[in-house]
Amino acid sequence: MRAGGEVAVFDRRRLLTGVAGGVVVAGAGAVLGSRLGARQAVDAARGGVTLPRAATPAKPLPAGADLRIGGLSPFVTPNKDFYRVDTALVVPQVDPAEWTLRIHGMVDRPVELTFADLLKLPLTEADVTLTCVSNEVGGPYVGNARWLGARMADVLRSAGLRADADMLLSTSADGFTCGTPVDVVMDGRDALFAVAMNGEVLPVDHGFPVRQVVPGLYGYVSATKWVVDIKVTRFDRDQAYWTPRGWSAMGPIKTQSRIDVPRQGGSLKAGPATIAGVAWAQHTGVDAVEVRVDRGQWREARLAEVPGPDTWRQWAIDWAATPGEHTIEVRATDASGRTQTEQPAPPAPDGASGWHAVTVQVA
Repeated sequence: MRAGGEVAVFDRRRLLTGVAGGVVVAGAGAVLGSRLGARQAVDAARGGVTLPRAATPAKPLPAGADLRIGGLSPFVTPNKDFYRVDTALVVPQVDPAEWTLRIHGMVDRPVELTFADLLKLPLTEADVTLTCVSNEVGGPYVGNARWLGARMADVLRSAGLRADADMLLSTSADGFTCGTPVDVVMDGRDALFAVAMNGEVLPVDHGFPVRQVVPGLYGYVSATKWVVDIKVTRFDRDQAYWTPRGWSAMGPIKTQSRIDVPRQGGSLKAGPATIAGVAWAQHTGVDAVEVRVDRGQWREARLAEVPGPDTWRQWAIDWAATPGEHTIEVRATDASGRTQTEQPAPPAPDGASGWHAVTVQVA
């Protein structure tokens, strides 16, 4: 896992621990050299991709989507800061000239698309927040971006889905598998085979040349990176990577909220202060956010504007901070009227729940 802004470091000592000297060093050097060469070749191929214009562009972000408060997560997460969760030790290097997407299984007409084929399809732009099921309450594994891609529903319809199919078993170039409910992808939401992220060609670390983006589902059941194969099947016939490891077969995102400002353990001066953060309920939308201090009365925060129900929403509230130690809590209510439960639950098997709280010192 890598949260936004954290840099993955190659630990050479760990690689060599307990393994005999020179032969291993030479072998590791050859492997690393080969991987570096592959990375350079894919980077060059990525640099040569020209993105077509969106047939359905996203609307401009509404004024007030970003409250621009210091320390608050920006509405659009920069690509370099977007979280990653990988199951492979080495990021796949996929040449777009060799990439194909095969769609088969419970379909009338198996389909195979090249990258050039995909770029010729009508592309849609959409603002979508992605969330990892392993995210603890208040955790960093969530981010929002503007994606460009072909609508998954359109591509799947061209293959002729059979009526009794209920699962899309997608496979990554590194062998990871993911099971996505068919009805979610086909219900009209902006589920995409994405080729771009925040106006640039999809970064290699985020699935170049093509990844899935499906609003409303945790990434482990929706967001396959480097996707190369989709078997149309049923949940009672196939299992994806995480299901036999104890995670739920289906992963609808739970409504969550997070305090970004002030930080846990922070120190503030007494007087006027701002409490701010983000809340998300993808494909339902956040309707209200409430904050309380020291288990006092809940107060409703002001909400930033959003382009639709598939993104997180910034919130903020003014606070007259008094000297002493204070605990701040937050909860969100989604557009269907459901308020976050106070009952804590761990991420496994279907996502964490509970209210995020921070404790700060005011002097």
